[in-house]
Amino acid sequence: MPFVPVETPKCPACGKSVYAAEERVAGGYKFHKTCFKCSMCNKALDSTNCTEHEKELFCKNCHGRKYGPKGYGFGGGAGCLSTDTGAHLNREFVPPKIPPKAPDGLGCPRCGIYVYAAEQMLARGKGYHRRCFKCVQCNKTLDSTLHCDGPDKDIYCRGCYAQKFGARGYGHIGISSLGLMSDIKDCEWQSDMAPKASIINVEQIQAPIGEGCPRCGGVVFAAEQVLSKGRSWHRKCFKCRDCTKTLDSIIACDGPDNEVYCKTCYGKKWGPHGYGFACGSSFLQTDGITEENLASERPFVAPDTTSIMAPDGEGCPRCGGAVFAAELQLSKGKMYHRKCFNCARCTRPLDSVLACDGPDENIYCKLCYAKLFGPKGVGYGHTPTLVSTNYEYTPSCWGTIDRNGQKSENGCPRCGFMVFAAEQVKSAKNVWHKLCFYCMECRKYLDSTNLNDGPDGGIYCRSCYGKFYGPKGVGYGIGAGTLTMA
Repeated sequence: MPFVPVETPKCPACGKSVYAAEERVAGGYKFHKTCFKCSMCNKALDSTNCTEHEKELFCKNCHGRKYGPKGYGFGGGAGCLSTDTGAHLNREFVPPKIPPKAPDGLGCPRCGIYVYAAEQMLARGKGYHRRCFKCVQCNKTLDSTLHCDGPDKDIYCRGCYAQKFGARGYGHIGISSLGLMSDIKDCEWQSDMAPKASIINVEQIQAPIGEGCPRCGGVVFAAEQVLSKGRSWHRKCFKCRDCTKTLDSIIACDGPDNEVYCKTCYGKKWGPHGYGFACGSSFLQTDGITEENLASERPFVAPDTTSIMAPDGEGCPRCGGAVFAAELQLSKGKMYHRKCFNCARCTRPLDSVLACDGPDENIYCKLCYAKLFGPKGVGYGHTPTLVSTNYEYTPSCWGTIDRNGQKSENGCPRCGFMVFAAEQVKSAKNVWHKLCFYCMECRKYLDSTNLNDGPDGGIYCRSCYGKFYGPKGVGYGIGAGTLTMA
């Protein structure tokens, strides 16, 4: 059975098919969204101001002008006189007025019409209209900085000029950023007016030994001369010895073997090697050498700070050696070597920001100082600045904290003592001490953001609450993607 397409309604205004995404309905007919306008004044219409008459759409004013009552007393409002039939809105096609042509050689070279001073654009002594001042090939609008006069007495943009009349072959670049033009591109844009590239043999005329080009030995003339370290090169031969990159006076580097290199190849072959050395950037450069060469050539000196001992009490407190100004590090009036200025416990290198002077007249990093000499006990250790590593200061039972006073019936549910305003933390039903406000299962300290009141009157963190009172089974757990059967 042959395929029969579904019939779609036609727009009364343009006669084309109307689909659901663009339809507008008026008087039982379907119009395009762009055709849904007054046929007299072209005003865009909607469902509130459209009027349909014999498949034509009108706004209310134009419908009243054309089909409404006429005469004295009828009009746009009460008391108005109107005999307007809307005849002035019937738009008829008026052909555009064609300006006269100018005599040959006096008008615009593109269209031949007279060019007046207000719209004149000059190129090669000829005046163009502003709308005609475009590239003849790509139709790009030009100005005095972009246009190029071609040998065919027409104007081009820089790119089209280079493609049509520029140099050909590998290595030639157009005036604009066209990149390298290949032979295929040459065939596409071949022109009789383009200069023909010829192969230049710079070795054809040989010079005496030591007087010609160092690369090929040919005679170097002034038109093709490039100087480097007092030697004359052909422009064609002035390339990097390793990568054959074309060089100029900015990127050329003279090597110790009397050759020229680009900066990258010079750095690889003759520059410093090892970690941190590169071609002026921050990557690692080890090209051309092995790890054994690196290890053997890498300078290393083990400083011995105890080789020059100082009198007792005047040298470095760590090693006793004399401290000179180039390696001086001060701490609480004492002078350390830069090598010795590290944490006495973890040997971490320190500076004036990280160093902490301990009561034992030694220096520590902040973390080790807090572990050794910082506050300890109940309530310490849950914040970044308070650390508890010795449990001999921590009570073995949280419920037996020794407090002054007697227990109260309305006191803290954890310890039973009265809760004062300076230390109270509230949950849904009870008031707790700040030190007693922790999870009943994992003893994690809580706040208003992670508190969960259990049905047994206790308080839990979110994880423990979900473990004891949350939904169970596959797919439920502490976090997303966790499976628990607890």
